[in-house]
Amino acid sequence: MMKDHKEHLFILIKSLTKSEKRQFKLFVNRMGSNLDSKFLNLFNLLEKSDSYDERLILKKEIVTKQQLSNLKAHLYKQILISLRLNPANKNIRLQIREQLDFATILYQKGLYKQSLKLLEKSKNIALLNEEKYTAYEIVELEKVIESQYITRSLSNRTQELVSQADSLISQNDLASKLSNLSLQLYEKLIKTGYAKSDDEFRNITKFFYERLPKIDSDNLGFREKLWYYKAHVWYSFLIQDFLSSYKYSLKWVDMFEKETKMISIHPVFYLKGNNYLLESLTLIKYPEKFKLTLNKMINQTKGVEFPENENLHTLIFLYKYNNLFNHYNFQGDFDSAKNIVPEVLLGIKDFKTQIDSHHIMVFYYKIACSYFGLNDYENCILYLNRIISNKHLKMREDLLCFTRVLNLVAHYEAGFDYHLDVHLRETYKFLIKMNDLHEVQKAMIRFVKKLGDIYPQDLKQAFIDLHKELKQHEEDRYERRSFLYLDILSWLESNIDNRPIGEIIREKAKQFNRKEKSSRALF
Repeated sequence: MMKDHKEHLFILIKSLTKSEKRQFKLFVNRMGSNLDSKFLNLFNLLEKSDSYDERLILKKEIVTKQQLSNLKAHLYKQILISLRLNPANKNIRLQIREQLDFATILYQKGLYKQSLKLLEKSKNIALLNEEKYTAYEIVELEKVIESQYITRSLSNRTQELVSQADSLISQNDLASKLSNLSLQLYEKLIKTGYAKSDDEFRNITKFFYERLPKIDSDNLGFREKLWYYKAHVWYSFLIQDFLSSYKYSLKWVDMFEKETKMISIHPVFYLKGNNYLLESLTLIKYPEKFKLTLNKMINQTKGVEFPENENLHTLIFLYKYNNLFNHYNFQGDFDSAKNIVPEVLLGIKDFKTQIDSHHIMVFYYKIACSYFGLNDYENCILYLNRIISNKHLKMREDLLCFTRVLNLVAHYEAGFDYHLDVHLRETYKFLIKMNDLHEVQKAMIRFVKKLGDIYPQDLKQAFIDLHKELKQHEEDRYERRSFLYLDILSWLESNIDNRPIGEIIREKAKQFNRKEKSSRALF
């Protein structure tokens, strides 16, 4: 009965560090439980196991089959309690909630003044750190205690609490509307993708502005600004206004860099802001700014004040290496991209329970592109096949499309003629099933369909014709993203001019660097 990735208790235990495991055992001993307690025996067994096997648990006679479910739930809860007590997990939000819990206990014991004193202190910390939902809970408890008329005169205190409650309600309502809008825009991106026509552009724009609350930007708090910028970043990506996505993601990151304490309080938002900024810089082709931003983010995560936990380690791995691949491939530095492949494969293994299959396949695609740039077509095909053979994969159709196209091109370049007809048919069948094909994709379908009938002496002219057809779409708002997934133009140019693709891409990168340096400012 193997349920490796479905057994939450087993995954939780395997995620624990050595110090966390040691603390859990000390925590159990302090509880007065002896070492023979059933849930500790179950913990020790699962800790040493390579996979979750219910038959092994029952064979060890730790517990009966009827009791196992309750024992696992009890062990799961005790591990979480132990983790909550671990100083390493004491972020500001947990600290504030802990003080709120203590104040509630004091109130229930009738120690009202002590409770109010602790609440006042916790509220100030919550407001200082933009934890306004918790701050509102604290104010509400203060109102409950004050309403019992047992502390002091209510003349000034009442108005103070009412004003605080009204202000927090207003700020929390605004943050909720902005976060709702941000989530809805993200859902649109996942379900329907980027705007592919003027009609879709108008529908998205109407949706965005109908739901965007009216704000006074000068009076927004840190949290409200964060959600405001995030909503605009997603809107900008949806309508493919990449200068706007750069503008708002830059504001997002600058906000953290001006209030550096917020980086340690909200490290996830800091990392995500940098990732969106890096994506925007890739899309507007500003390589030098990209390099500086990536280095700054990496150095920040290495600082002693930057928090450490599994979630952050996973995000740092994803954002660092995804963007390193983007940087190297964009610069045509495929040797450097190849050098980080072992680190990426090791990271995929280490974070296998935290990274979904989509992100793993994106890594495989970028690795394949790196090998393609090095003319190592066999390794390119190897990683593309890992994507194509994954029948349960949920990836965006456009990325799956170019995986198939790149696979076909790699087989052609490798001289695997005996496989080419099969891949031609499979690729063609796959592409015609896609919904809402772009013009670039349609052109690729036509080229793929006739590729097998082109005589060798006519191949160069076919490359020239396709290049001419695709070149006209390079600056089109709704088509240009296609060239980011697969630099088909550089590949065509390499075949037309009989030059290595890496050399062509490096020449283009130098042009973009000169363009960036000569540009005074984007805004």
